[in-house]
Amino acid sequence: MVASSQSQSQGRGDWPAIGIDLGTTYSCVAVWRQDRNRVDVIANDQGDRLTSSVVAFTANEGIVVGDAAANQAFSNPANTVYDVKRLIGRRFSDDCVQQDMASWPFKVVAGRDDRPMILVRSRGEERQFAPEQISAMVLAKMKETAEAYLGVKVKNAVITVPDYFNNSQRKATMDAGTIAGLNVMRIIMEPTAAAIAYGLHKKPVSDQGRTVLVFDLGGGTLDVSLLNTDPGKEIGAPLFDVKAIASDTHLGGSDFDNAMVNYFVRRFIREHKNTDIRSNQKAIQRLRTAWERAKRILSSRTQTTIEVDALHAGIDFHQTITRTLFEELNKNLFRKCLVALKQCLRDAKLDMSSVHDVVLVGGSTRIPKVQNMIKEFFDGKQLCRNINPDEAIAYGAAVDAASFIRESKMEPPLTMLLDVTPLSLGVEVDFGDMTVLIPRNTAIPTRKEQVFSTYHDDQIDVVIQVYEGESAKAAENNLLGKFVLTGIIPAPRGVPNINVTFDIDQNGVLNASVNDMATGLENKITITNENVGLSMEEIERMAQEAER
Repeated sequence: MVASSQSQSQGRGDWPAIGIDLGTTYSCVAVWRQDRNRVDVIANDQGDRLTSSVVAFTANEGIVVGDAAANQAFSNPANTVYDVKRLIGRRFSDDCVQQDMASWPFKVVAGRDDRPMILVRSRGEERQFAPEQISAMVLAKMKETAEAYLGVKVKNAVITVPDYFNNSQRKATMDAGTIAGLNVMRIIMEPTAAAIAYGLHKKPVSDQGRTVLVFDLGGGTLDVSLLNTDPGKEIGAPLFDVKAIASDTHLGGSDFDNAMVNYFVRRFIREHKNTDIRSNQKAIQRLRTAWERAKRILSSRTQTTIEVDALHAGIDFHQTITRTLFEELNKNLFRKCLVALKQCLRDAKLDMSSVHDVVLVGGSTRIPKVQNMIKEFFDGKQLCRNINPDEAIAYGAAVDAASFIRESKMEPPLTMLLDVTPLSLGVEVDFGDMTVLIPRNTAIPTRKEQVFSTYHDDQIDVVIQVYEGESAKAAENNLLGKFVLTGIIPAPRGVPNINVTFDIDQNGVLNASVNDMATGLENKITITNENVGLSMEEIERMAQEAER
């Protein structure tokens, strides 16, 4: 977990510290109550524990966040922003960004350094917002929700991210927290947070540890984690040891929704020739809202009906949809769910019989096909659903936040967490290839060394470029930083011995160093959150704007 598994911010502060599940579709906030020795999942001003991760820019009310923003989406689609988690920390030119843009009613344009910028109109003025700013508005809403419940100001938070969020995405999430006025103590992985919630809920039948697989299918991402849990009697706190993770950062409920909306649009066009509904964003949004209601019904019934009056050009839309048809139209997406599941088990070098508990997390695991598919994969094993799939991640984040504060005060933590690197780490070598020094799923802290040499005759310097990712080509991975070693004694190619060392500490911070073994010359770089993403000046400006 490079550079952003934990914040480098100073001043850990005191209680209360909250845990926030910043979701693609919904967000949730929880807090460990010292006075009650328990976690409270906090309801918003509407009495709901889930808050829509939606931000709307309106002509009269200005900026609206949460459920109120979601409720007006059909009448103001071009200025209602959702799914921003799929933009944060990415480049505008990324294939997945270009793909998603085709289904969004709001505009995304290219900003400086190929950053995606969201273009909206608010109070008669056209404005651009970075994804971090939109996420900060949602985080600020969760912060306000917690403050209203607790009756005190809240500063400290642990925020969760998907397993495979790269360094840029994790850094961007932390920046969003800073803009929202939060001290982000730590970023932890969503399935790990869910495993903490499960481990604290489950009453152990023995003192033996268990192997737990967490299958987390939310609105925008799929994460699969394999953990060993131990009562931790020797250390005085339950131990959660992450063994392997696998993920698809572009697979979730939104993808099922997009597939169904596209199907309904095709049906409408086929039934009403020369009536192209695709340019009518208000109609598309009404169709999406109607489908989301129907999807919930299909979780408990095998058939339902979608009806939208005067959907387009005064034409009503009426469509009966069965669970079987839904499963058929999305069969490729369902198959992709098993790819990550198999990958996680392969990386952990375990078979399905070694897994004691399978825990379902995320709203999309309520889909019967998902449950049946996983149950069949594990030969009929009973799935663990004794924790709320929508609230488990925030619950675990709140426990981790409390543990972080307790550790800073030299008090016993509530839990202990042993983490892994989610992505492989390496350097660029000949022909643009990437040589991996630390493979993904390596337990941290860790230290790895490898000897390289020069590519050209009489070379007097070498450039070390540090990447994270799984592609064999360095350019297809995420560049974390680069540095140069100069003063090498000229020699034929392949003669100098250049030793490269990667050292990841318990906080997930990567220190990369290089030295010429002949001369002792050395250079190094620390890959911290400041190496990527927004500058401190940009974050400060956005934070001041958010405060105003």
